[in-house]
Amino acid sequence: MTNKSENSYDAEIIKELDNICEECKKEDESVSQNLILTSYKLCSSCRVSKTIFPI
Repeated sequence: MTNKSENSYDAEIIKELDNICEECKKEDESVSQNLILTSYKLCSSCRVSKTIFPI
């Protein structure tokens, strides 16, 4: 049987993988890929802009 703490943990993981960029608030497939690679929820375009202009 599962307990409530495992269910809340699963819900939190699903919320993290919603593919919505934290910068531009657009949905993109690259958000989950960048989350796994760099631990930031950024789309590819925002990631490039943050790399070039880090401020």
